[in-house]
Amino acid sequence: MDLKEIQNLIKFVSNSGVAEVKLETGDVKITIRTTLEGNAPDITYLQQAPVQQVVPQAIAAPAAPVQVAAPPVAVEETSKYVTIKSPMIGTFYRKPAPDKPYFVEVGSSIGKGDVLCVVEAMKLFNEIEAEISGKIVKILVDDMSPIEFDQPLFLVDPS
Repeated sequence: MDLKEIQNLIKFVSNSGVAEVKLETGDVKITIRTTLEGNAPDITYLQQAPVQQVVPQAIAAPAAPVQVAAPPVAVEETSKYVTIKSPMIGTFYRKPAPDKPYFVEVGSSIGKGDVLCVVEAMKLFNEIEAEISGKIVKILVDDMSPIEFDQPLFLVDPS
């Protein structure tokens, strides 16, 4: 199983909303566990002997039942919301200073240009502003957590 196939499997599991997937084919065993808030999945990968031609078919078989079970509910619930994503890699902060209140809470009304959070990257603190108006439905990242480029941070109801 090559790295690209493993990455595709991880993306699929992360987007499906499933908590855990185990894949065992011949001598390859993979377990992928996702956390509740959509953070990076935990992965256990064991390979005892090389597997070549069987792997692409093995991925297709377990993936289909997982997709049928979880995504329809998740897609319907979040399809009406806009996801605000991180424009950079860094550390996510919900407040401007340790002794200050949070920029936004779940249920907060926001306007275009309002500061939602701060991302620290290389000792620089970058304010992340809202590109739309609406109401914060969900905060997807914990305060003081490392984040990746394009990682979802907030769900906003634009209505």
